[in-house]
Amino acid sequence: MAFASLEDLRAAVGTVVGRSDWLTVDQKRIDLFAEATGDHQWIHVDPDKAAGGPFGTTIAHGYLTLSLIPALFGDMLRVDGARMGVNYGLNKVRFPAPLPPGSRVRAEATLLEATEVAGGAQLVCAVTVERDGGDKPVCVAETVSRIYL
Repeated sequence: MAFASLEDLRAAVGTVVGRSDWLTVDQKRIDLFAEATGDHQWIHVDPDKAAGGPFGTTIAHGYLTLSLIPALFGDMLRVDGARMGVNYGLNKVRFPAPLPPGSRVRAEATLLEATEVAGGAQLVCAVTVERDGGDKPVCVAETVSRIYL
């Protein structure tokens, strides 16, 4: 969804501002995340050992799932004339369900707040990341971002 002004953003508070396209999370992405972060726990990177674990397969790191939100969010909300956007923080994060490799995920965002800050706007969104065919979300987060105009 595209917005032309802070007033337009404020008018959208309380509404779903978008749903992203599907993105596949494969084992290669999980392995690369393990390399980047140094988190090589077997539940993420050892398919043989994970086959005997609680999920019967490896699963994505929760923080990998969380880190996909900016890429998914880019499909959902755009502010015309914005010079840049930055992640400002998170208020709440939970990982209610595991994310097995080969799964497709998408995100949906509801705009909770839109306030003016020096040079732009601060947005707080409730973001739910769902797995195709899953019965619970794989991540729910309240994101805080800043858009500079």
